[in-house]
Amino acid sequence: MPSQSETIKTAGKVEKNAMQASEFSGLASDSREVKPGYLFAALAGSKMNGAVFIEEAVKRGAVAVLGRPENEATVRALNVRFIADENPRRRLAREAARFFGSQPKIVAAVTGTKGKSSIVSFIREIWTALGKEAASLGTVGVVTKNGDIPLKNTTPGPIEVQRLLAKLKRDGIDHLALEASSHGLDQYRLDGVEIAAVGFTNITRDHMDYHPDFEHYLNAKLRLFSEVVCDGGIAVVNADATQADRFIAAAKARHLKLVTVGEQGETIRLVSRAGRIDGQTLRIACEGREYTIDLPLAGNFQASNALVAAALVIGLGEDAAKVFAALEHLKGAPGRLEKVAIAASGAPIYVDYAHTPDSLDQVLKAVRPHVTGRLHVIFGCGGDRDKGKRPLMGEAAAANADVVIVTDDNPRTEDAAAIRSEALAGCPRAREIGDRAQAIFDGIAALKSGDMLIIAGKGHETGQTVGTETHPFSDRDQAIRAAQDLGGRAA
Repeated sequence: MPSQSETIKTAGKVEKNAMQASEFSGLASDSREVKPGYLFAALAGSKMNGAVFIEEAVKRGAVAVLGRPENEATVRALNVRFIADENPRRRLAREAARFFGSQPKIVAAVTGTKGKSSIVSFIREIWTALGKEAASLGTVGVVTKNGDIPLKNTTPGPIEVQRLLAKLKRDGIDHLALEASSHGLDQYRLDGVEIAAVGFTNITRDHMDYHPDFEHYLNAKLRLFSEVVCDGGIAVVNADATQADRFIAAAKARHLKLVTVGEQGETIRLVSRAGRIDGQTLRIACEGREYTIDLPLAGNFQASNALVAAALVIGLGEDAAKVFAALEHLKGAPGRLEKVAIAASGAPIYVDYAHTPDSLDQVLKAVRPHVTGRLHVIFGCGGDRDKGKRPLMGEAAAANADVVIVTDDNPRTEDAAAIRSEALAGCPRAREIGDRAQAIFDGIAALKSGDMLIIAGKGHETGQTVGTETHPFSDRDQAIRAAQDLGGRAA
């Protein structure tokens, strides 16, 4: 057992009283998960301070407690070892990395408000196309060629992160792309991960129920560049995004290998973009050469996401020509502007996770250049959530789509008809079809050649919550079934 004076270096940091992986039989930050021989991390949360559960953890068999210095007297009185740290969250992340002991050789992390799920999926797809054993981790879960693992959080807690990384390594996966959420970064969940490359997509106001203001939210995202990525790592920045200069400055301050992409990108520049009903054609300038890419995805933001993904893979050493060729076969993340079906008329049908006024506005504006006929949208609003956004979502739909159907999303414990009424206030000319399956069927039945349908709100979700019960429901499955019944097909 290390003495109080022993130190260990981790990711450039020096820690006192470092632990060894073999000291404990397990780690837990939830006292209910403690078993004999465990280390218990007493972490302060927004609603509860883990220090109040120290005694319970010791009764369950904890042989040591990690916590802030002020918890020492409580722990010593219970006659177990105390490990003091001014930042126990960060310390737990690093100790979890040591405890589990292995992770994929190459890890890329992406942060930003929108696009993270798509980008990590794109990176995984590119690596796979290049013959690598790869995985992605984020909102839609852990995705590998051998199957998916669902997750409760976009960025899981540090113990779960390290458990998953060790499993991926055991399964032969040496390339991982993961989402770095603002919650995860603010709570140091990724500080034990050896991250070789980081990417920034874009940033808008979000998660203000957690962050006290936008600057706090922005600084949480910046931590990925300023503190978490390994020294000498790759930093990819979407130069077209607001606040890009802040991420560029953070990368330069850390002496990271900076790569900028987009219309204003200096490393990978988007020369032109031409939309088609089934995707878009990009002209890219990179390292003195020009490339023409037929991207099978709609929307200017998907072009941006694809370039960030490509830049991360190229920055990590892969051949640019091969990476750009792989972009022509991308499918993307489930429920993120995912083309799921084709109507009998040839009109494409997309499922998207857009569930805020801003995201609905952006996705409809993004696909508009791809539509030669009418743009259709089906959306609803969740119950027991922000009521103020409902008419605003209606306004976004009415302003950008030609045909609007308002339906149910997850009404939860609210009256579904009342929710629809509040959304319809922003789009009074829309059709109202409460049954979501019927709304999808009718929406597809109305599609003509040159049209496009966006089914918004639920994305990759596989359930619909009515009251307190969640019933099986998938926009993707419903759209495919309806399209086939009407003479169309799955995409």
